Formats: sequence, C-alpha cells, structure tokens
Amino acid sequence: MEVSRIRALRGPNLWSHHTAVEAIVRCTPEELSISGISDFESRLRALFPEIGPLQATGHDDAIPLARVFELAALALQAQAGCPVTFSRTTQTLEPGIFQVVVEYSEEDVGRLAFDFAEKLCHAALTNSSFDLASALHELRELDEDLRLGPSTGSIVYAAVARNIPYRRLTSGSLVTFGWGSKQRKIQAAEMDGTSAIAEAIAQDKELTKTLLDAAGVPVPLGRTAIDVEDAWKIALEIGLPVVVKPKDGNQGKGVTVNVTTREQLEAGYAAACEFRDDILVERYLPGNDFRLLVVGNKLVAAARRDPPQVVGDGTHSVRELVEQVNKDPRRGSGHATSLTKIRFDDIALASLAKQGYDADSVPTKGTRVVLRNNANLSTGGSATDVTDDVHPEVAARAVAAAQMVGLDICGVDVVCDSVLKPIEEQNGGVVEVNAAPGLRMHLSPSFGKGRAVGEAIVSAMFADGDDGRIPIIAVTGTNGKTTTVRLIAHLLTASGLRTGMTNTDGVYVEGRQIDSGDCSGPRSARNVLSHPDVDAAVFETARGGVLREGLAYDRCKVAVVTNIGSGDHLGLNYITTVEDLAVLKRVIVQNVADNGVAVLNAADPIVAGMASNCTGAVTFFAVESNLPIMAAHRVKGHRVVYIENNEIVAVEGKLIQRIPLSDVPITRNGSIGFQVENVMASVAAAWATNISWDAIRKGLKTFMNDSDNAPGRFNVFDYRGATLIADYGHNPDAITALVQAVESMPGKRRSVVISGAGDRRDQDIRQQTEILGNAFDQVILYQDQCQRGRADGEVVALLRSGLANAKRTTDIQEINGEFIAIDTALSTLGEGDLCLILIDQVEEALAHIAKRIAEG
Repeated sequence: MEVSRIRALRGPNLWSHHTAVEAIVRCTPEELSISGISDFESRLRALFPEIGPLQATGHDDAIPLARVFELAALALQAQAGCPVTFSRTTQTLEPGIFQVVVEYSEEDVGRLAFDFAEKLCHAALTNSSFDLASALHELRELDEDLRLGPSTGSIVYAAVARNIPYRRLTSGSLVTFGWGSKQRKIQAAEMDGTSAIAEAIAQDKELTKTLLDAAGVPVPLGRTAIDVEDAWKIALEIGLPVVVKPKDGNQGKGVTVNVTTREQLEAGYAAACEFRDDILVERYLPGNDFRLLVVGNKLVAAARRDPPQVVGDGTHSVRELVEQVNKDPRRGSGHATSLTKIRFDDIALASLAKQGYDADSVPTKGTRVVLRNNANLSTGGSATDVTDDVHPEVAARAVAAAQMVGLDICGVDVVCDSVLKPIEEQNGGVVEVNAAPGLRMHLSPSFGKGRAVGEAIVSAMFADGDDGRIPIIAVTGTNGKTTTVRLIAHLLTASGLRTGMTNTDGVYVEGRQIDSGDCSGPRSARNVLSHPDVDAAVFETARGGVLREGLAYDRCKVAVVTNIGSGDHLGLNYITTVEDLAVLKRVIVQNVADNGVAVLNAADPIVAGMASNCTGAVTFFAVESNLPIMAAHRVKGHRVVYIENNEIVAVEGKLIQRIPLSDVPITRNGSIGFQVENVMASVAAAWATNISWDAIRKGLKTFMNDSDNAPGRFNVFDYRGATLIADYGHNPDAITALVQAVESMPGKRRSVVISGAGDRRDQDIRQQTEILGNAFDQVILYQDQCQRGRADGEVVALLRSGLANAKRTTDIQEINGEFIAIDTALSTLGEGDLCLILIDQVEEALAHIAKRIAEG
C-alpha cells in the first residue's frame, strides 16, 4: 500500500461539511481484498482491538486495505480523545487507486493519524509490532498542545452556538470571529477593544491601586520598594502582616502573603525578584480570596479561590496525599484542563515547614495542610462558585475597578471574609485587577455550578441577532464566472456596500486591486473575509481550490451556478465526467445558509437539478420563461428571472420588476446571448442580498464591458474601421457562445486568433477549432506561453487537426508567440472586417492590443 498526495480540506468540500485529511492510496492486487491476506484481520485486531467493524452491517463486499487505512486513521483519533466521526474511501476509475478522506479536529493530529494508520496496516501485513499506547499518547499530547484551552474554547463554543463563524489566526489563542467589517478578535480572554494602555495599567499594580482608590474602591495600603531595606521599612510603616509581590506579576508568580517577620520578608523579596526588579509591598488583608469576573459593565461570575491543600487521613504522608489529589482527571499539567496539578516544589516544602511538616509527614485525620500561600488555579488551587452570593455593593466595586482601569474583560481579585456584604464593612479590599483573566474557575469550578462566561463575552462583542456575517456570494460554473462575479460586485457597490471580490484576475477591495493572478481559490477568499473594510464579498469559486482545500467559509448567503460544460478540466484529479464535475461544483449550493439562496440556470438540466441539494431558497434564471421547471417554480410563488420583450423580468408571486436590455450595455441591446445569461444570474444574486431595484438598475446601466472593468471578457475595440473582440474563452462551450455572439455582429471577413490550454483533454482542444472552422475565414494558431505539461507543438497540432473538415476556413496560419499572432491578424484587417482574439496572457495581451490601437 502506498499513501500519497495528502492534503488538508480546511472547509466544506467534495466529501462533507467537515474538515478532513484526504489522501490517494494505491493498493496492490493482493490488497484489494484483505480476506485474501492470511490472518490479516486477526493480526490487525491484536494490534488495535478498538478499530471497530471493517464493514457496515449487511454488506459482504471485498474490503480493500485502503478501507482499513481509513478506519484506522479515524479510530486512532477517536481513541486519542478527538471528536471525529466521518470518514470515507472511494474507488477511482484507476484499478487499485482509492481516495481516502478522514475527518480531523486539529489538522496536524489528522496528518499524524494518517502516518500511524499506515504504520499499523504495514505491521498487520508483515506480522510486526506496533506500539499502540505510544501512538495514542503522541496523538493525545499533540491534540492537547494544539486545541483551544478552556478559556478561549468557551468563547469559541459560545460563538458557534450563535452561528458566528470563527477562525484561529495562530496555533495559540488568537481568534477572529465574524467576517469583514463585522469581525472581532480575542486573544485568550481579552477582546480587541481592550487598549494597550488599559493592559499596561493593570500590570502596574501600584498605579492600579492609586486609580482604584481615586474611584472609591477599597484597596490595601502599600508602595514599591527600592531594595529589601526599603521593603522592610514600608512593612513597618503600613503595619504587619504584609504581602510581597512583583509589581506587574501574574498567575501568583513570586507572591508571598502573610509576611510577619524580617526573615520572611527577605525570602519573599528574593522570590519576587526572580520575576521582576520592581517589588511591591502592601498591607496583607486577612480573609478569603475571591475572583470576580466583569465583562463590559456587568459582573458575570464570582469564585472563592482556595490554596492548594490536602486533608490528612492519619495514614498517608503529605507527598502521598498530593499524589492522590493529582490523580483527579480534571487536573492537568497546564491550562488545557479545568484544574492544575498541585506542584510539589521548594515553595510547597517551605509552606509545609511553616506548618511544622515535611514531605513525609503523616498529618492526623481531618487536618488541613496548605501547600502554598496563594490560591491561583495555575499553581494547584481550587475554586468554589459564589456568583449567586455576591452583594450588589461588592459587584458595583468590581465593575468600578474594571472601568477605572479600562478593561472590557477583567478579573478583579478581592480579599474579604465574605461576598455576602460590602467590602468596606469587612475591612477588605481589591488587591488586583487582571487583563485576560483565566476563565477555568468559572467554567468548571471545583465546587458549585459553572457559569456561561463564554456566552457573556460573545454577547459583549456581538449584539443580539448579530452573527458577525457579511453576505458572501459564491459563483461557479464552466463559463461566465468572472464576468458574473464582477457584475455582482458592481451591483453591490452601487448599493453602497464596500465590496471585496476574488476572481481569476486578482483580489479587489472597493475596486482596488490588492493581489494579482488567479485568485479564485480559498486562500484569496479568506484574505477578503479578513479585510476590515469589506461589507460584502463575491467569490469566483474554481474547481481546483475546492479540490485542494475546500471552501474558505462554512456557509454562503448566495450560491450562483452559471452552467456546467464538458470542457472544464475533465480528466484531472479523478473528475472524468460532466456528472463528476457537477457534484464538485454543487459544493457551494450544498453550503448555502438556511436563509440563503441558490441561483441556478434552469436551462441547464444538470444545474437545475442542484436545487434539491440546497437547504435555502432557489431562484431559477433562463432566457425562456416557459421552461417547465421555470413555470412550476413561478406558480409556487418562488423567484424566477427571464427575458421577455427584450427585457429582464424578475418575478416573485405578484411582484414583477422589468429592466430593458437596452439599459444594460454589457448585452449590446440583448444581442450577446451569454452576457444576457450572466446579467440574469447577477440580477438574481443581487436580489437575493436584498439590494434595492434602483441600485440594481443603476449598476447594470453603469457596468461597461471594457478591458479595465472586465478584462478578457468580450472586450470590443475599433481598429482602423475593423472590429476587434478580445476574450479569454478556452473551452468548447465558451467558443460556441462566442461564435453565436459574433454572428450577430457585422463583419465582411472574419478571422480568429487562438491557442489552447494544455491541461484540457485532446478532444476538447480539437473541438474548439472544429467550431471555429465553420464560422471564420481565417484561423491563426499560436502556442501560448505555458503548455501545462504538453510537449512543444502538441497543442497547436491538435488545434490544426480540428480544422481538417472546416466548412468555412480557407486560411490557416501557425505562429510562435501570442503577440506575433495578434500582430499578424491585425496586419490583414480591412475596414468592416471582424477579428476575434482568444487571448492567453490577459493583461499583457490587452496592453499589446491597446498599444497597436493607439499607434493607429
């Protein structure tokens, strides 16, 4: 078995809505059925008993090794604790070649599972060993390293519950929610609205206390020490006991509390200096340690934090008691779990010594032994939820503290006996405010119920009913995609929306090109969705990007399918038939939002059939309104767009809108059939995004099909009295549409300049010139810049063979080079002639044509 071409599908794809890893798996003839491999399944189950059934109940088909590989990759992830359920193995037309797809929750974990699955299959084949425990441990460790921690995860899960899309920007906790102009970002429990100044204030504990005191929030007395002598002087001034801590520390690092002697202060000062040179000495407040979580202007959770401790049983030593506590599955080594293991280190031993114990002491039954003075969860502390007990005055002081510092999400640390009564009545105080506070103690407290803090944070970022989404219009098909994308974007812009667009020419935001080249894939789409100045996005969706990586989004508002033709890269990547191509193209239809719309060409039966795959509404368009599918759709009150009396007609129930084609320059008064179809699709898409009809009319009237606005899309020029048409058509369906269009235009002598894309089938390349040979007097063939895997001269030879039975063409020339071919055609033109130039290098060829026209 050979596994190759492993790639991650990071969005909805050909196989499912899940993220998945896809691989090509080649099996030998013997591996096409594992039943023929002696004792294979028994050896496999001995190595991995949890792999589960290899065949669905009721099936007795041969099980190829590729299927075993698939199930092993899925089961390994599941056993490692990853939430995966989907996998699939599909036989290709090539014998022994399979496409294997397995869901992942973390991409690197999915890839590693593929690696282990291959090793497992090889071990079962060769009767060799496989260290299952080690493999699962490595998968589990990698998953824990990569997956979101509890704090960030709670916010993400709350957003998902509200249908707000998210994307991790790093492998850490930096996450963006929503798209375009509606997006917001968090890093851990910190929102993008939090200023760096507020965070700096929170880190400066002395400044924080000064500001809180000015706001009437009770705080302990204290100040920064110059050195250890000054620290002792401060302690005597404010009165013992005191707390010694770094000025801008976090997670309780370097903090020593309840200092009552000079020796304890010196030790605490030295411990604090390990983390910071500026050391703060402040009055120690006796009482319990409470963390109050403020989001926006509300207190949303509160917990009492207790230091790491064990309770004696009269039998076990302190060390053994700690080991027992650390066996709690909720306790981990970092922040990935709800609690952290108690550290048995020098600080813990020092704390024991103060209580008269060492690691091997056996405390009497019921005796509480404290392992640390501070109560931070990160050092093994525990938390008890007290949210329902917080007195309104305590909550008010916490909110005032957060707002005085300027934090949107703030952890306010309060020391007092109880939160049941005001802080002032207990001589308590606010000892710290924390930016990006940990949420674990509120999500999964040791005691009490968890609080919906993730939901509170999401609600602070997005108002009720706001899902952070901008309208996404995805466009696919064989022909007309780029023009349709450009026209839809123009219509959205005419309505006042700041529009982002991707197509085969580049990436555009508000009409400005920010990237060039073929940008019809998911990477470019993600870039547009990340742009803060985008209110709506229109994406040309090419087959290649969907195959390589899936879609860049989970749901789109509108999916437009222009048509499905036979010349669209058939024979590549196991897409061998028009039906295969339709299954791939309909991915955007399958991922229309429930409140979205699929815009489908009713005149193309394959496209019209995609309506059953749409969970949203459907708008059909076609030139002929009397098509049965159009008539039935209209009778049901659904939307249709068609042509009648040389007008675009849009109908929904009793609503009828009409736009004369004479007001749509791109159609040349309706004479260019394929442009009429592009316009209908665009109108239906704009309608689906609730654009006003006035804006649609204005946009159609102002969209000019020139080389600046729609390069390579039926650009018409005048050259010495002859008509030039430049177009990027490069498949038989496009050629047929172009021939129909130019036949409506006057032309004494007709010539065409053409090359062919090498990544098409031989028959598709030949068919292009078979069509042209019956419509043009002269055909000039040229070899384009990139042959896409073809040998030198091979494409031109195929094009020439297509002219063997031409009914009209009498003049055939072969030219080496696109620009020379263009110049050759121009040199033969006379007044009243027509020349169609099928360009390859769009921008360069159009610039060359413009230069020749300027020269006269």
